Amino acid sequence: MQPVKIFGCFLLIAGILIIVYSLFSSYNIFIGKSQPPQIFKVEAKTEVVLPQKEEAGDLEAKAERMVQEQLQKQFQEMIPADAIVKILNLISWSILAGILIFGGGQISGLGIRLLKK
Repeated sequence: MQPVKIFGCFLLIAGILIIVYSLFSSYNIFIGKSQPPQIFKVEAKTEVVLPQKEEAGDLEAKAERMVQEQLQKQFQEMIPADAIVKILNLISWSILAGILIFGGGQISGLGIRLLKK
């Protein structure tokens, strides 16, 4: 066998292995056996509350602050912070898997062309 054909077989097998690996990893992520790579992370948010002087005549400011606190609580209940991070990690893994599958296809195609020579 010629060295070109051996290298073509190697490239064909390498490309197929790359495709199979990325599909198998995506399947495991889809069924929940493994987690996608953690590219985005949630940092613990600590909030410092400074004491404020409250005046008896400042009812508007109190009401506005109470409304903002309630809206913030409701928003956090609707969309948890870790849900957005999970979605971003899944999107980044999907993009990476697509690149791997495309690259594996290109490598396999090169191997097939070398085998045809």
